[in-house]
Amino acid sequence: MSTNSENQIVTFGCRLNIYESEVIRTRSKEAGLENAIIFNTCSVTAEAERQARQAIRKARRDHPGKTIIVTGCAVQINPERYASMPEVDRVLGNHEKMQTVSFSPENPQKVLVNDIMSVKETAVHLVQSFDDNTRAFIEVQNGCDHRCTFCTIPFGRGNSRSVPMGILFDQVRSLVDKGFTEVILTGVDVTSYGGDLPGNPTLGQMMRRLLAHVPGLKRLRLSSLDPVEVDPDLFHLIENEPRLMPHLHISLQAGADMILKRMKRRHLRDDVIKFCKKVRSLRPDVVFGADIIAGFPTETEEMFAQTLDLVQTCNLTYLHVFPYSKRPGTPAARMPQVEGPIIKERAKRLRDLGQIQLTAFLKTQMGTIQNVLTEKNKRGRAENFAPIAFQENVEPGLLRRVKITGIADAMLTGEIL
Repeated sequence: MSTNSENQIVTFGCRLNIYESEVIRTRSKEAGLENAIIFNTCSVTAEAERQARQAIRKARRDHPGKTIIVTGCAVQINPERYASMPEVDRVLGNHEKMQTVSFSPENPQKVLVNDIMSVKETAVHLVQSFDDNTRAFIEVQNGCDHRCTFCTIPFGRGNSRSVPMGILFDQVRSLVDKGFTEVILTGVDVTSYGGDLPGNPTLGQMMRRLLAHVPGLKRLRLSSLDPVEVDPDLFHLIENEPRLMPHLHISLQAGADMILKRMKRRHLRDDVIKFCKKVRSLRPDVVFGADIIAGFPTETEEMFAQTLDLVQTCNLTYLHVFPYSKRPGTPAARMPQVEGPIIKERAKRLRDLGQIQLTAFLKTQMGTIQNVLTEKNKRGRAENFAPIAFQENVEPGLLRRVKITGIADAMLTGEIL
């Protein structure tokens, strides 16, 4: 969860929500809305929804005079639940939250939520600024055409739809002109980019053209990828384009074939191993992250052990671990469930392994020279996404060469050269 000033925006969930919260900031200001708290919710887990409702209730207690608006995936999927909360003044669907009129103080409607499946295009929203002008998120795609058995996101986001390339190029060029050094391409299913556009351009083709059209962009980074949908152009960029950062995050979810099949994923265990091996052969300095679900229905201890083993086999570094959360209406909710304490224990073992993996990786960086993008609070990120702390304050948004001198609190420490 992150919070921002002005009309206060409280953001839960993914990078796409972070981008959309910046659009919400602009649209609410254009509408003349003042003295409001806007919650942009997530529905990935029951815990994410619980945290959002808890934050909404606390906001009403702490700020009785403010307007409270709630939007995001949790609202899109179950608007009645949030509309019935006495603390909430207005609920907006995922399409409506991107429209200026939805935030108008003169708008009398409490509930503005349409059928997200009827939305056929991804509207383009030029974000004027992000926190500290370090890196910016750009939405290249929204929605998902796949139906993984555990996931409610398609019902919150709709079907897959892509932003035309020319508009993306204009957005990125505008951000570079404003001083942004790094852009992160984000979406719900980014590797499906272009399937709905004329000529069916692939993600890799779009990225290749983007880098050619905006030569001033210094760093380009990707959000989560499906390992079996990476196209030849993207593999070519991984091998030959230094402006594409050597950090890829895999939508993995599990390491056992039986669980992957029951999840209705598009890949199997061996696909992930082959993908990581191929990428490392093209870009030896690449570092991988992964999303993993612990305790999916029917997961045995042996199946879970295969997930632990895959983390080590592929040498995954940055793990995002999600304890399985039963989502009403999904096929997985009707499967035999793993007991809660076992889910919790497996999630802990995965996180513990993640710490071991991260520490081992950080040790390999000792004594190296890294190109670091500076952030606030004496922090920065290397090209491989390693977090780095400095001794001195540095203006955010600069690229600096840093010699790595130590490790502290799961971060590298370094001296700016």
